[in-house]
Amino acid sequence: MTATFRLTLAQLNPTLGDLSGNAAKARAAWAEAKAAGSQMIAFTEMFITGYQAQDLIRRRSFVAAAEDAIRKLAEDCADGPAIGIGGPWRGEDGLYNAFWILEGGKVTARVLKHNLPNNDVFDEVRLYQRGPIHGPYSVGPLRIGSPICEDSWSPDVAEAQAESGAQILLVPNGSPYHRGKQGDRIGIMVSRVVETGLPLVYLNMVGGQDDQVFDGGSFVLNPGGRLMAQLPVFDEALAHVDFEETEEGWRAKKTDLATHPDAWEQDYRVMVEGLRDYLGKTGFSKVVLGLSGGIDSALVAAIAADAIGPENVHCVMLPSEYTSAHSLEDAAAVAERLGTRIDTLPIAGPKHAVEEVLAPLFAGRAPDITEENIQSRLRGLLLMALSNKFGEMLLTTGNKSEVAVGYATIYGDMNGGYNPIKDLYKTRVFETCRWRNANWRDWMKAPEGEVIPVRVIEKAPSAELRPDQKDEDSLPPYPVLDAILEGLVDDEKSIADLVAEGFDAETVKRVEHLIFISEYKRYQAAPGARLTKRAFWLDRRYPIANRWRDSL
Repeated sequence: MTATFRLTLAQLNPTLGDLSGNAAKARAAWAEAKAAGSQMIAFTEMFITGYQAQDLIRRRSFVAAAEDAIRKLAEDCADGPAIGIGGPWRGEDGLYNAFWILEGGKVTARVLKHNLPNNDVFDEVRLYQRGPIHGPYSVGPLRIGSPICEDSWSPDVAEAQAESGAQILLVPNGSPYHRGKQGDRIGIMVSRVVETGLPLVYLNMVGGQDDQVFDGGSFVLNPGGRLMAQLPVFDEALAHVDFEETEEGWRAKKTDLATHPDAWEQDYRVMVEGLRDYLGKTGFSKVVLGLSGGIDSALVAAIAADAIGPENVHCVMLPSEYTSAHSLEDAAAVAERLGTRIDTLPIAGPKHAVEEVLAPLFAGRAPDITEENIQSRLRGLLLMALSNKFGEMLLTTGNKSEVAVGYATIYGDMNGGYNPIKDLYKTRVFETCRWRNANWRDWMKAPEGEVIPVRVIEKAPSAELRPDQKDEDSLPPYPVLDAILEGLVDDEKSIADLVAEGFDAETVKRVEHLIFISEYKRYQAAPGARLTKRAFWLDRRYPIANRWRDSL
């Protein structure tokens, strides 16, 4: 009689620090796995705590509570399928990132992470001890090897587990999104399958945590790199995967393969899910933002309306004497099409009052950027007052191009608790607005159709802080600026590299200078959804005081 094994994959969204809530979510999924006749249910890396816990994981009381929650889960789920669940473990020689195996009311095995990532958004070397390579553990008829996340990105752990008798590989992950990452994952996991000759289960979590969004997309591969199961991206899912023993070894039986959307849709979904979870996990249900009539705030309003519903989005127009009639009309049109509330708070009066107070000290000095920043900071002041009074999180609306070169006013339009478009260059802002106008999905809570008027997308960008102001008065055209920024920020290219590609040397030098002198602003900026491998915060950490400049 052919031996079989049913494994339930729990692609779920834990909440960091909510130990009891995460354990309850695990128990509910376990009950479904039991009803489906599974022999094991697997959860993701550090599921019981949520991921990444950063320095919270150094709190001994937090780790002890997480361990207690896992042991209690084992007791509660003694009469059904085994459980594999990620969580911390403090051994005699230090703290480990572990994958706990629970069966029959007890902890039957504990796999410790061997390769600790120390790049991009990860710095696990400073938090955890490196565990020894663990051999396979047994559940029913199967011997399972579990490389934990980073352990599967190099061949050593999987090969050692295969050589010591593993019959399948189950890889629990906490792998956050960046554009194009799923293709990298599949390619690397195919390599592990080719090297070991074993089926491989790649299990990834979903949900947002601060700047990171975990995109799921879990999958199962058979030898030969054949895709046998694929879960959706971003959505919670429970999938039951059947394995059977054949003459060639254990093999997964094919199940449904979810279709994954293109990069434009995934980026937009990341911004929506990142905001939705950031609000939900920090206790907010409503947002407020300044809606200027420009493209950036229009996109943020659309993202917010899609994330939490238009009825929970409060837009505010804050015109000055420099605000054009078109901007007033466009802001109203965006709010109307999205279905959000919009209020108008003119700032001309407060601006003149501040200038009057400062006039004795400013006497004899010509107006300059100081007066422009007063306007921005008055807007920030009023928006923060609304946020405080009504419990609405203030969203900031600066795109990556502006954040990179400092074209945002600290304590002004940088005020806010979260920035959904922080990692989206201006040229991608334009295209993302066009994408949203042309596409609607059932996870969007705002209306479908052209929610961002074409005039908002096509008009020349302007901060409208002085008469007839345009962004290109002081910056290169955005296609040029963004290409330079991608080279300097995302690819760490030198000035010489970019000049060799045809960019003007003085322009590149000026952009690099603006990046460096704006570092202090980014240190104080709100978090935002990570879309690339070089987002501002954990991916790219530069000193504030820095006199070095590149040269040709």
